[in-house]
Amino acid sequence: MNKKGIIIAASVLILLGAAVFFMPKDWISAEKVKEEAATPPPATARQAETAPQQQEAEEEEPSTVEIPPEKQQLIGVKLVEATVVPLKKTIRTAGRIEYDERRLATVNTKFEGWVERLPVNYTGQYVKKGAPLAEIYSPELLATQQELLNALRWVRQEEGRADTKLKEMLTRDASSVVEAARQRLRLWDISDKQIRQIEETGRTVRTLTLYSPVSGYVIEKPVLQGMRVMPGDKLFDIADLSSVWVIADIYEYEIPLMKDGQSARISLSYLPGREFSSRIDFVYPTLSAETRTGKVRFSIANPQGLLKPQMFTTVEIGLDLGKRLVVPEEAVMDTGVRKIVYVDKGEGYFEPREVSTGVSADGMTEVIKGLQAGEKVARSANFLIDAEARLKGIVH
Repeated sequence: MNKKGIIIAASVLILLGAAVFFMPKDWISAEKVKEEAATPPPATARQAETAPQQQEAEEEEPSTVEIPPEKQQLIGVKLVEATVVPLKKTIRTAGRIEYDERRLATVNTKFEGWVERLPVNYTGQYVKKGAPLAEIYSPELLATQQELLNALRWVRQEEGRADTKLKEMLTRDASSVVEAARQRLRLWDISDKQIRQIEETGRTVRTLTLYSPVSGYVIEKPVLQGMRVMPGDKLFDIADLSSVWVIADIYEYEIPLMKDGQSARISLSYLPGREFSSRIDFVYPTLSAETRTGKVRFSIANPQGLLKPQMFTTVEIGLDLGKRLVVPEEAVMDTGVRKIVYVDKGEGYFEPREVSTGVSADGMTEVIKGLQAGEKVARSANFLIDAEARLKGIVH
């Protein structure tokens, strides 16, 4: 290398050394800070051990709201203990008196004819069993009566002849005709007494009388005197009111509590001071779509006729539900989605707890799930405790 090249190289080295010596120190510090920020500091062993423990403790600790004793007294918090007690419920509802369907009877005709006389001629009339209701003229009945009398006359004539096979055959045929005529009259609801009267007198009867099959009141009478009647036409409906039904409406949620044989007290505003005792006869299997109610039935003896169909009644059904775990109704908050009680945890702390409830009676509510006997819950100021819990971010 020549002398000129050595001089140039030395000059470059001198310039580089001067640049490094005179460089600002804050440039170096800024670069170092950037490198340290990019590299996260390693966690200590103590922090690594305590982090999972803190997280586990937070998960295990229940959500509670703190209400100091002096504040409880100020807002009126009262506690009550969940207990197992015999639970009884009285269901009060409205009922109405109806006909006992087992004591209804209808009278109709099984032959064609005309009504010539009508001893029972208005609705509401009381008739006794066996009383005459209507007298009907029928050509068919008249022809059958004549056939019966002719057959009887034939039998009597054959009885006076000598015993021969012909006599025996004719007598047997005549007897068959007589019995067939009698049976035809019976099928037309002609009584044996009327048939005997026709046979004894030897004369046909122009009109035949229909008699009442039961004692009771005429509740429907579409027949009129002089009317033509056809087979199957209804003439009378008769109701025996010595016993009546009371039909009571029961709400849908109370129907599962209804059982045959449960006792009830029935009263009427028309008869102040009178009470009738009865038991459930029948729980109807259907539900009304309009009112969402079912029906239960009671039977009441009515010998004096004081109870009349379509009267309204007050029905009280007593239910013995046995021993149940209960709390006061006001201790349970219904949010619309779930039901909550605030359980006293001591030292001013309350825990919101979801419960499942059953029947309610006499101001008490059955708790099926979520609470144990002996636990204390807040029975008043629940909404204030709930407001405090929501302010503190406790979600239940």
